Amino acid sequence: MEHKLDPELEAFISLFPRADLTDPVKERVNFAALAASVPAPDISNLDVEDIMVPADPQVPVRIYRPREAQGTLIWLHGGGFVMGDVETEHPWAARIAAASGAVVISVGYRLAPENPFPAAPDDAYAVLTWAARHAAELGIDPDRIAVGGHSAGGGLAAATALRARDEQGPRIHFQLLNQPGLDERQETWSAREFTDTPWMTRDKITASWHHYLGSTPASPYAAPARATDLTGLPPAYVATAEYCPNRDEDITYALRLLQSGVSVELHQWPGTFHGSQAILPAEVSQRQIAELGAVLRRALTK
Repeated sequence: MEHKLDPELEAFISLFPRADLTDPVKERVNFAALAASVPAPDISNLDVEDIMVPADPQVPVRIYRPREAQGTLIWLHGGGFVMGDVETEHPWAARIAAASGAVVISVGYRLAPENPFPAAPDDAYAVLTWAARHAAELGIDPDRIAVGGHSAGGGLAAATALRARDEQGPRIHFQLLNQPGLDERQETWSAREFTDTPWMTRDKITASWHHYLGSTPASPYAAPARATDLTGLPPAYVATAEYCPNRDEDITYALRLLQSGVSVELHQWPGTFHGSQAILPAEVSQRQIAELGAVLRRALTK
């Protein structure tokens, strides 16, 4: 199948590394190098603080505080459940904080395969409950807390929203889901057809879910697409990339949210591929990052 990629993105494909998740520990080094190559964000108008959230075990977070912040985002990084931390996510968390005017709490959740499901979602939920319980001392509004993430982090954010609803946990005001990984079954049209697209391949997704789930059968808290009831969830923004294996599972999830009475904004970005928003020189990538910030600002100031 011919891929009609955005011309600016296509020019960078040869420079975009192809990760092999057979050895996640090795790939973490390459992932960190890729993140380090991204132009540094402007943090002159942000207060940035690293702290440990009390939990068992403690969860590292990096907090970005814009001046006169409106609302808070619990942000979960991508990396196939096996790569990434608050340092590799710094270029994106800082940009979202600056663009949205929201406090962004970037979560350094535990990684698979050393810490398979449910370690990562437990860490995400621990940070959510901590932020809600300590809202006054953190200087945030407990009624204006959103969850969000990219790729695997988007799936973790969706799972966090499901758990908060089911356990009558903290009220989540909004979900910001960017190309989320929601379904380990890989049965959609895009998952079957886009087996070797830039950055994301079928083998890579299979390895990612294998490392994450281990021997545990998938549940809605691991793969949110498996949830049979989506009623009562927070409003959502769902962004998809045209040449992304996750595309159709994300669109289907957005439609199911709508059919369950949940307000959704869905944006399918033509000519893009999974993670291509990291190619900041491209105009479409700049638009994607700006839109994440604008959508969050609008959601948290309603």
